[in-house]
Amino acid sequence: MAFAAQAQTGRPTPEQLEFFETRIRPVLAKNCYSCHGANSKSAAGGLFLTTQAALLQGGQSGPAVSPGKPDESLLIKAVRYEGRRMPPAGKLPEAVIADLEKWVAMGAPHARESGTAWTESSIDVAKGRQTWAFQTPRLPASPAVKNGKWSKEIIDRLLLAKMEAKRLTPAPDADKATLLRRVSFDLTGLPPTPADLQAFLNDKRPDAYARLVDRLLASERFGERWGRHWLDVARYAESVGRGRNYVMPVAWRYRDWVIDAFNQDKPYNQFVMEQIAGDLLASTSDKQRDQQLIATAFLSLGSHDLIEQNPQMFRMDVIDEQIHATSKAFLGLTVGCARCHDHKFDPIPTADYYAMAGIFQSTEMLSGLQRRPRDNVSYFNMDLLARLKSVPAEDQPAWMADPLKVEEFNKLLAQINDARNGRFLAMVPVKQRKQMLNATPQQRQQKIRQTVTQLLVQLDRYELPHDLAMAVREGRAADSRIHIKGDPKQLGPSMPRGFVQVASTPGQTGFEIRPNESGRLQLARWLARDDHPLTARVMVNRIWHHLFGRGIVATVDNFGKMGEAPTHPELLDYLAVRFVKQGWSTKKMVREIVLSRAYRMSTAHLERNHNVDPDNNLFWRQNRRRLEVEALRDSLLQIAGKLDLSRPQGSPVFGFRRGFDIGRGAGAQMKDYSVSMNTRSVYVPVVRNFLPAMYEVFDFPEPSEVKGRREVTTVPTQALFLVNSTFAIQQSKRAAEQLLAGNAGASGRERVQRAYREVLAREARADEIEKSLQFLDAIRSEAGAAPDEKTAWARFYQALFASAEFRYRS
Repeated sequence: MAFAAQAQTGRPTPEQLEFFETRIRPVLAKNCYSCHGANSKSAAGGLFLTTQAALLQGGQSGPAVSPGKPDESLLIKAVRYEGRRMPPAGKLPEAVIADLEKWVAMGAPHARESGTAWTESSIDVAKGRQTWAFQTPRLPASPAVKNGKWSKEIIDRLLLAKMEAKRLTPAPDADKATLLRRVSFDLTGLPPTPADLQAFLNDKRPDAYARLVDRLLASERFGERWGRHWLDVARYAESVGRGRNYVMPVAWRYRDWVIDAFNQDKPYNQFVMEQIAGDLLASTSDKQRDQQLIATAFLSLGSHDLIEQNPQMFRMDVIDEQIHATSKAFLGLTVGCARCHDHKFDPIPTADYYAMAGIFQSTEMLSGLQRRPRDNVSYFNMDLLARLKSVPAEDQPAWMADPLKVEEFNKLLAQINDARNGRFLAMVPVKQRKQMLNATPQQRQQKIRQTVTQLLVQLDRYELPHDLAMAVREGRAADSRIHIKGDPKQLGPSMPRGFVQVASTPGQTGFEIRPNESGRLQLARWLARDDHPLTARVMVNRIWHHLFGRGIVATVDNFGKMGEAPTHPELLDYLAVRFVKQGWSTKKMVREIVLSRAYRMSTAHLERNHNVDPDNNLFWRQNRRRLEVEALRDSLLQIAGKLDLSRPQGSPVFGFRRGFDIGRGAGAQMKDYSVSMNTRSVYVPVVRNFLPAMYEVFDFPEPSEVKGRREVTTVPTQALFLVNSTFAIQQSKRAAEQLLAGNAGASGRERVQRAYREVLAREARADEIEKSLQFLDAIRSEAGAAPDEKTAWARFYQALFASAEFRYRS
């Protein structure tokens, strides 16, 4: 589909160019340009890789790529080591090869390579500030509208004014049952129960809907639903992915922090600051200090290549990932595209990239994982995690109360650290040391590996201490030099640590970075300032997207030139200003939007409106949307009476304590946690490269990327999954058992009605009841002389689960 989009327009999409700039160009620059770059004296084999035209022309062996066909592309065959072997120094990691395959599959989009010499940027930043996204939001006046009776709320009137300009009329209001199901899913991710449905339909008070909204906002389910939205943006996962897919056993602390932040309605500006610099913010208790420290895991959750040989390249790749995540998540900008050259589309010079790079270069990542440990000993290192202060002693593993056990544990750690630091003699028995001194390097290395493996097996008997957390901390403060074309071997001038100029106010003060500071605290405060042109806008647009199925800026992660312009810039400004004035409260913003008449419209098709605005850019109706995989899975469990609403303690991957490499045969040991756990889906572990089958089918986002907007596909396998998967069949049987046990004296009609209320949150029509009874009779007749009621009703639930109405929210 991505290649088709490029072919139709003749140019790459913004997402394709971003993928090239952040995932492909750095690989080409590092591994290929020395022999196949524009400035190489004689391109090997006559092949240049610096433009798409050069790729298509190829060299002596023909075109390097066949756009859309990775398996037929010589470049892909070469990096796979099928015939030619490129790069000759060593095969690329599988994750990098997968990125190259994906790039060719999308048409090999390419932006022209820049030269090797550093030149001052020609970008006019002052002119760039005139773009709408970099202007401070202004509160608009409520517009005059013809149909003033429709609504007096400014959100509605700003929408209505645009509709009336095109002679469109708003869709009718949704009925109460539809509205209940919609707002229940949008605010909590769960369907209403039959009792919820009956209570709301019977509530005739004028403020019944407002009361419902307040109840949903106060529920702990709200944080689980909206926390999951943010985890998409934060590229949350519990393994690192890429070359060595080791687990991150304490990542779950960040997940729980996010959920609690939304439930507590933590002001969004504070939410932002804690994730960037929580360790540097003042605190009044150990618990607050710990929570702020846990928040900084945002910067350590990325997917990093632990087997990268070049330590400087590894460091810059980590910094690049942190810049990319920070800028997209909070600013809606692709600053990462300026790593190798000035941004091709937005007013972001390379100097701005390296000004931010200095901030993260002066920061130490605490992910618990290390790059290429000496002699391949454990990639997991407890010393590379933060220590919490507020974990009660009774919550720690039982062995920690035994001084002898603690001594044994610490001794094992010390021996493993000796291995990491090359002190191999300290690891072996005294009697074997003379023999080891006379051994060859290969013999010593083999002995070290054997010894460390034995130590790790012993260490694995101990549960990890419970006071560990992913985080960041201050490192050695220093500015970063510009890496020409992103190459750490070609260095330009040093850039003072700072921020993106185009989103800064000229002459602004209060964000100066002292020589001994990383600059993270100043970056956090700069992002969270009330007059920032982007921070509030980006967040309220994300909120709108989740409530309407489309953002006011459709490209929720890209407010730059290659993103889409806002359909209602005045409305976006209103929401941003209102957000700040209400104390950056997410719940107040959600409440105001869902109480609007626009949100309460039906999804009705109005022919004239559709002819003028077929994509509903003017929001003249609500959008019908397919439910996310989490909402579908949680609904199945709730209807079956098996949903466990308690929060699990930690995560199942917490038990993988030795740096469990899922990518090297260990994947076979991974359970499908979406099946084995009955907790809400937000608590199901996210392991990179090993997503559950249901998650793959229903478009769970790639957890290595910032994804504020999920891809949504509609394919037959989704309906088939809900009919044929063991999980769906199991929940159908459980739902049938519950129906028969709880409604023993009920008639068939009453049971059908109950099932409709559970699955579709509405009353069944008379014709639907008749067809349902006929379906049940047909199933019974298949069973022969001894009809099995449980089987019949289980099949009936399966049919409802497979319906489009169940998969969609109207």
